[in-house]
Amino acid sequence: MNTPAEAAKLYVQAGKGKVALPLGRMFLLAVLAGIFIAFGGVAATTASVSVPLASVGKLVGACVFPGGLAMVLCAGSELFTGNCLLTIPLLEKEITVRQMLRNWIVVYLGNFVGGVAVAAVSVFGHQASLFENGVAVSMISTAASKTALPFGDAFLKGIACNFLVCIAVWIAGFVAKTVGGKLAGLFFPIMIFVVSGFEHSIANMYYIAAGLFARTNEAYASAAAAAGIDCSGLSWGSFFARNLLPVTLGNIVGGAVCVGCAYWYIYSRGQRDK
Repeated sequence: MNTPAEAAKLYVQAGKGKVALPLGRMFLLAVLAGIFIAFGGVAATTASVSVPLASVGKLVGACVFPGGLAMVLCAGSELFTGNCLLTIPLLEKEITVRQMLRNWIVVYLGNFVGGVAVAAVSVFGHQASLFENGVAVSMISTAASKTALPFGDAFLKGIACNFLVCIAVWIAGFVAKTVGGKLAGLFFPIMIFVVSGFEHSIANMYYIAAGLFARTNEAYASAAAAAGIDCSGLSWGSFFARNLLPVTLGNIVGGAVCVGCAYWYIYSRGQRDK
């Protein structure tokens, strides 16, 4: 494995490559990352619903979800939350603020397209009907609970989430040298954030869109109502204003500041010529 200092140097080089990508390629790689994370969400929801005991089901789903980031890191793609680490090459003066923001915006939009596309496929392809519409009920319940979070809660959960996600990216992408090491390195930080209920903006692009799509199906909506789920506050407006905005801001703080700036200060600052 690489030392943390070696990992910091590797990320500076990787970050320079990320911001130098042509826009079309950057966007398509971001769409793929959104798809990968969304499929992790589909599998996690399906697995959790398949377990009768809810608490055990949540743990099972949390153990399945890391497969999404495994695809992101091993298959090659661009994920906004991981790219919050671009503050490292920025502070090293190897990239500019403009380049970083360009990457963040393009990748964020691409992630959104990929996540919403998988949500549409899952709902309109009736994958959500599994377990007697149990998957659809879970989709609607998850979306409703996420859009009902107070702004401050969503923001703080976003910080905690992307702290863990960026630690996973740091370990799997730049510390581990083998595929097995990468998979092991990313598993626990991602499992911890999911089982703890923290908020990931890119995952939520899938989760909340899936709930919104499922709500338009009469059978799914009836099943959710029968389960006592209040989705009166679930809308596209609440998706963006009450969840995506505060969670994204929290993700930026958790990844760009709490991990990126901290690790730059510890492992990169003043080390360029050493």
